[in-house]
Amino acid sequence: MQRSFLAIAAATVVTVLAACTADQGVPRRGPAAAAAERCEPGLDRAFGAWAEAGFSGSIAISKAGRFECLAAHGSADDAAGRANTPETVFSIGSITKAFTAAAVLRLLDEGKLSLDDRAGKVLPELDGPVAKATIRQLLLHTSGLNGSHGRDYEPLDRDSAVAAIGRLTLAFAPGSGYVYSNAGYTLLALIVEKASGTSYRKYVAENLLRLPGRRVAGGFWSGEPAAQGPRAVGYHDDGRTGERGDFRGPYWGMEGNGGLAMTTADLASWAHALFTGGLVSRRAAELIAGPGHDLGGGRSETPGWVAFDRSVYGEPFLSTAGGGSEVGHNAVVVWVPGQQRVIAVASNKARVSAEELLQAVGPALFAGRPVPTPDAPAGAGDGDLAAATGSYELETGGSYEVSAKDGELTITARGADAVTALFPPRGDVDLRAHERRVLALLDGRTQEGREERANLQKAFGAFTGVALAGSVVDDGEVRTYVTISTKRQPVTAWYAVNEHGGIHAAELRPEPPRLTLVPDGGGRYRPDDPAGTGPEVSVAFRDRRMSITRSGRHGGTSVARATG
Repeated sequence: MQRSFLAIAAATVVTVLAACTADQGVPRRGPAAAAAERCEPGLDRAFGAWAEAGFSGSIAISKAGRFECLAAHGSADDAAGRANTPETVFSIGSITKAFTAAAVLRLLDEGKLSLDDRAGKVLPELDGPVAKATIRQLLLHTSGLNGSHGRDYEPLDRDSAVAAIGRLTLAFAPGSGYVYSNAGYTLLALIVEKASGTSYRKYVAENLLRLPGRRVAGGFWSGEPAAQGPRAVGYHDDGRTGERGDFRGPYWGMEGNGGLAMTTADLASWAHALFTGGLVSRRAAELIAGPGHDLGGGRSETPGWVAFDRSVYGEPFLSTAGGGSEVGHNAVVVWVPGQQRVIAVASNKARVSAEELLQAVGPALFAGRPVPTPDAPAGAGDGDLAAATGSYELETGGSYEVSAKDGELTITARGADAVTALFPPRGDVDLRAHERRVLALLDGRTQEGREERANLQKAFGAFTGVALAGSVVDDGEVRTYVTISTKRQPVTAWYAVNEHGGIHAAELRPEPPRLTLVPDGGGRYRPDDPAGTGPEVSVAFRDRRMSITRSGRHGGTSVARATG
């Protein structure tokens, strides 16, 4: 399961309190919850504008355990015509790690574990270098575990998971570095089973999902105990629908690192209970709150969370997020300890994700300004979309296919040169370094690379070459596209790898990178990107040529329309 690291504006967590009605005390369940789908009018209008721009999901904001704002927008199921409500259930992805960490710390409270216990001591059947890592190091992603032990929605039983984790190499000696690891949290789930004497799912359900007052907060997206309530269908940016929760398991590819599901109200209630001593001891809650492993820039990794200190935004807070999985949901939750504030947001469509919404509205909330709304397109009538459609070819070999529908243009890029021009990175992202790591992976220079290469060759035949097809930043991660030539057929894929070359995410035979544009006045087009997190480019068409200009820079790329 992926955890995104978008630059969540801490402003969201600090002054959102000023934007909601202060004393609604909205009940969490039943008809009253459905009737309370409104925040303070200005914020309600702003969220409505974001919904018009493409946000589809749910928002819950509470203070001291009382809800100030419950809101839902968009469609839970396009085919069924069912809308999202405050009681719609979403997959929370890597936020599950916060629950696993809490389970470990509860066992610490019970005297059944120590943070300095080595994984191999608790699980004698665990082989490999990770056996020497401590529970503390697994919690903080400092164990050195690098790479994946299994895919989320491919069956993997317990013994196979233990063996696969034991085979993983370490990027560094335990405790001497940092690399985010899904496998590390699956190992923690295995440790929870061993120390508790019951299954991971049963322990979590009985001890971490049951809130004070005995109310149950959610459950699992696939398998039992299942999250109860109407579910949102996830929609990927290529139009595919996500996993519906009918995966039959076994689930050890994502157990402990993903898999939980709930409403945003449940998630907010759970976060409040966690940090106020309702689920673990005050000592354990203080351990979660940090400080943890220093990540630089005022951030530190704590068990299941990332802590931001006062120097970053003026108010300490903790946050964790999940998304990018096969379900097609994105979720984020923020805890502001000084105000006992929780903000939980979930989304089921890619156009404006939960994290992107927080990033867009946060700074204004922090400053006490009106919440910004997305810029509206100049209008479908500005520019001849039909005249722009067709194929365009770069002299260096790449190409674009331009199509028009509903007042928008979609450009599909093929070839590294075409992708690079249309998707320039924002900030200081080093795409070239990522591409080198992907090529090293597919060249089999690491254990995980050798295994990946062997699996691909088993399916498609021996490699005859690997060619880069460009890199993009999507869902908060760098994805490098490649074309793998084999004796049977060429195979396209993209890979997202960490700084140590471990596979974070991958997809075989994906759709080529594409960008949707809307008119921007003066015959130019800009990305249909309400949250402003995508590529900063401007596109124009004239005299059978397409020009692509990076915002704020002179020059650009000019592409001729294909003849014939």
